[in-house]
Amino acid sequence: MSGQNSSGNVLAAICSFFIPGLGQLVQGRILAALLFFVMVGINYFFAVLIIPAIIGGIFHLWSIIDAARFDSSV
Repeated sequence: MSGQNSSGNVLAAICSFFIPGLGQLVQGRILAALLFFVMVGINYFFAVLIIPAIIGGIFHLWSIIDAARFDSSV
């Protein structure tokens, strides 16, 4: 990918929208992908408690933004 705001980052953000961490996996960042997937998954699992659902939503949004803003040149 050529850098921030590239079409690859848009694709990664769309992937992360559907499955948290998938965008990071598309970008080749395996550890970040695993962490986002596990954090969001655990919080959504306990969604009946309301607060984890909100925290899970925040982590999910963070996953999307992180995939969209990733700069591979650094």
